[in-house]
Formats: sequence, C-alpha cells, structure tokens
Amino acid sequence: MLSIALAGKPNAGKSTFYKAATMADVDVGNYPFTTIDPNRGVTHARTDCPCLDRDERCGNENCHDGKRYVPVELLDVAGLVPGAHEGKGLGNQFLDELTNADVIVNVVDASGGTNAEGEPVDIGTHDPIEDVDFIEEEMDLWLAGIVDRNWEGIERKSRSPDFDMDDALSDMLTGFGAGPADVQAVLREMDYPADPKNWTDDDRETLARLVRERTKPIVVVANKMDVAPEENVQALMDLDKPVIPATAEGELALRKGAEAGVVDYDPGDADFEILGDVTDAQRERLQGLRDAMTEYGGTGVQSAIDYAVYDLLDRITLFPVQDQSKWTDAKGNVLPDAFLLPRESTPVDLAYAVHSDIGDGYLHAVDARSGRDVGEDRELEEGDVVKIVSTAS
Repeated sequence: MLSIALAGKPNAGKSTFYKAATMADVDVGNYPFTTIDPNRGVTHARTDCPCLDRDERCGNENCHDGKRYVPVELLDVAGLVPGAHEGKGLGNQFLDELTNADVIVNVVDASGGTNAEGEPVDIGTHDPIEDVDFIEEEMDLWLAGIVDRNWEGIERKSRSPDFDMDDALSDMLTGFGAGPADVQAVLREMDYPADPKNWTDDDRETLARLVRERTKPIVVVANKMDVAPEENVQALMDLDKPVIPATAEGELALRKGAEAGVVDYDPGDADFEILGDVTDAQRERLQGLRDAMTEYGGTGVQSAIDYAVYDLLDRITLFPVQDQSKWTDAKGNVLPDAFLLPRESTPVDLAYAVHSDIGDGYLHAVDARSGRDVGEDRELEEGDVVKIVSTAS
C-alpha cells in the first residue's frame, strides 16, 4: 500500500487533516505536540470507477455512485520545529518516521495564526511561506547528516579496486527509500569528485537534497483557507511548487455531518447538500464553508491526497477481474479490487501486484472492455479492467 506522510510544524492542522482523511479517533488540540506517538491509518485516493461505463453501479463498499476510493496509508507524527534535524522538539522521531513514506503532504497554517514553533499568535502575524521552506530544509539537513555520518564507510569502500559509487550510495540510502535507479539519476544531475575523499560538505548536502526531492516529493496544503487572509493563500499558491488550499476542519465537519445524515457529501465533492435540521448558527457556518469551497473547488483534503498519488507519484488505478464479461471475481463481486501502480505498468506488473504466484504463472491478459488479448508489454492506462490468466489462477 502506498504511504503518505503528513509533515508540518505543530498546530498547523496535521492531526485534524489526518482525522478528516481517515475518520480515526485521534487527539486534536490547539497546542504544540498534540501528537506524540505516530498515528497510522487508511485514507483513500479518489478516481472514477469503471462501473460508470456499465448499466449499473458495482456496489463495492469503496464505490459511491461511481466515485471509487482506493486505500492508501496515511501517517501523522509529531510536528517539526526549527532545528528538528538536530533533535529539537521531537524532530528526530518525526524525521525517522518519514523514511518509509512515498510522498509528503506538508500541512501549512495559511492563516499565519501560529509562529515557527507552533504556538498560537494573532492571525496574519506569521508568514506561512517560511513554514514551506523550513520543512524542506529540515528534511534535507537531516538526510545530509545521515550521509555525513556514513561517509567514512563510503571512503573505506572506495579503496577497493571494484568500488562503484552508484552501488555504495545505493547501499547507504536504501533505508531512505532510494533505489539504484534513484541514485543513478541523482548523480547524473551532479558535478562531483570521483574520489569520495574529495567530496565537500556542499557535495553531500546537494546529494541529500536531490535524493529527498526524488524519493520524497512534497505537496503543500495551505490549511485553514476559510479563515486565512486571502493574500496569504494567494502568496502560497504563487509559489513555484504544488500548493492546494484546504480546510481540514471543514472536511471533518462535512464527514461527520454525512455520517449523521445531516449533509449529503462524498470526500472530494465540490459542494454538499443539507439534508437534516440544523440551527441558524450551524447553517451560517455551513454557508461560510460552502463559500470557501466554491472559491477553491472543495475542502482541499481529498484534492491533496489525489495530487500526491496521481500527480506526484504518477500512479494509475487498475482493476483485475476473473470474469471478463461480468467484471467479477470468483465469488461474483463486481470490480472487487483496485491497485495503484506506476504509470507504464504492464499486465505482468499487475499480475505480480495481485500475488507473486499469479505473476510467476502469468500466461496472458485480456482487456475486459474489448474482450481482446493484450500483450504482456502493453502499457496499461488509468481505469483499465484486466483479466489475468495464470497457471496459479
């Protein structure tokens, strides 16, 4: 399962975002380090379900009238403060938790209502752009420290006649999620000394930054958009990086309202409908939320998750079935499973994603829409429904 980690300073709204995205019962408080132990839960990326191309909806529990929600892991840990890479706050604990994440969602308090340490201040008195930069810097410096502490080992290996820089760095960085292809791509971008003994601190910091950018891409969430000064949100959106305005509190309120039957709302919808009786004060708050959603195209929580999965990680959603005409599994469940695979994945890749035995016994695949066989090297596309024929089926 893909893993998304929430980053940000304390009190920026990470735990509220986490609770809204997972509906898990976590502590949400207006004080620094509300989160001490990491929270792990399941959220979902949203896409169109292939059942929209059929006469009836599939009835899958993760399909809401053709809106398909695909599970991904969401991780929320302690917030970062300046100097986190040196262990300040709970920095080392947080940064260590990032090693297994595939992508980072940096939750920023767009209202400017919390200072660099996450302590409440008057709205608009802190520049949220500073919070965008310092999270990236802390991650880069933390990884640079890891590289620096392990560099003596690289130098020792370099004395061997069969020393290979790519292999040595891959071994060192594998725990951070950097594979050989990542290391090769990063080294191609760098101008570095052939002998590791001649590398400078700047060389190692450049290596760390490029590895982090490649293996831990970041989308910024401009949280609290509904109470933030408009110029703050606009300044964040003008940055040369992906930024999504959001209101985690608004999303949480709508999800709770939908559970209670008060509103009709699915995560990622641009609007909602009031179904039940609400007080005048509640109606006023809901109208304020609707105004913010109208301006920015929704609450932003689902949009941030979708951007992380489908844009930054460039995943596609694939639907394996056993019956190519009915689009069911052996038990008759329609479109029972959805897999998030890298773009350019083939039927063989999908077979291995279903089960290693299915992949090992792969024979051929069928496009369930057309009923035609597809080659094992064909690049699959978003929403493809595929029957895998395997000796292990």
